Amino acid sequence: MLLLTGAPYAVAAHGLARAVAVFSFTVALSAQPARCALQRHPSLSNSSANCWSRLHPFNMFNNYNKFYHRKALTSPYPGSHVERSQVPEDKVSWLIEWKDYNPVEYTAVSVLAGPNWADPQINDKGFSPKFNERDGEVERKSLNGLYVVENGRPQNPVGRTGLTGRGLLGRWGPNHAADPVVTRWKRDRSGNKIAHPVTGKNILQFVAIKRRDCGEWAIPGGMVDPGEKVSATLKREFGEEALNSLQKLPEEKVELEKQLHKLFSQEHFVVYRGYVDDPRNTDNAWMETEAVNYHDETGETMDNLPLEAGDDAGTVKWVDISEKLKLYANHSYFIKLVTEERGAHWSEDPGPGCCE
Repeated sequence: MLLLTGAPYAVAAHGLARAVAVFSFTVALSAQPARCALQRHPSLSNSSANCWSRLHPFNMFNNYNKFYHRKALTSPYPGSHVERSQVPEDKVSWLIEWKDYNPVEYTAVSVLAGPNWADPQINDKGFSPKFNERDGEVERKSLNGLYVVENGRPQNPVGRTGLTGRGLLGRWGPNHAADPVVTRWKRDRSGNKIAHPVTGKNILQFVAIKRRDCGEWAIPGGMVDPGEKVSATLKREFGEEALNSLQKLPEEKVELEKQLHKLFSQEHFVVYRGYVDDPRNTDNAWMETEAVNYHDETGETMDNLPLEAGDDAGTVKWVDISEKLKLYANHSYFIKLVTEERGAHWSEDPGPGCCE
């Protein structure tokens, strides 16, 4: 087991001990000690570690096979009739030896066609990816620290998924996305905030899209382009999916850009950075995201940004936030974190107090 605690640990391999230096983070990455090796050892910035600690003082991966790795085990694989090999809950972790593990190999035809957003096949001549570090314009570092590379393939840090290859994902290893959570307070016709009748807390709303690929409601977001800053991705994806910016006339785009700049340049906070339990994940490719909350306190900014579905969105609308939300991947969890930060209504059942 490679536990990222800032100290070196020895990993046994057929009776030989190999010292593996690992770095600070509060997540545990699993490995098969007899065969796995970390290829490179990039350092993590203090700001990243501090951000993670501030937002998530508890270990997000303690119960990964019960929370984070549910949708990554579902069949059929999205957009196909491919059934994953079944992975019992007690064998999700790579720490558990499973000699009979025989996952299905699948990479979608659209990925194999070689679009500019996808890597070549791992054994293609001339393809030598630099895992666990910045590889030219492609970011191959994980937001959760180091991951294992075995037989030239990155290993999903959360565990087995019953499927190898890349599925619908373009990159081997982490595939980075950005999710802008745009919120406002729900108000009555007089402009007063509306409180929940049971909890007395004000009700928060967020901009949600209905995904065309699966029909589920989600936060508008998308993939970070090579060389693109996450801040640029957040603004671009919100404009494309929630405001249909790609179809606007030139003069409309200029005005839209002004309003987007006003919204995305105001104070905001990082809701979550890390692994996403996504139905597209495989043993060798997985989704990671940075979710950021942009809050329109008065509602005036969003009044000048009429919602219009575009790009991957079939529908877009303001949605009242509560625990009853059923969203794509683990987007509901991101939304819950926003309500905690804003002191907004989430559940009629208060439950245990939140960790500080």
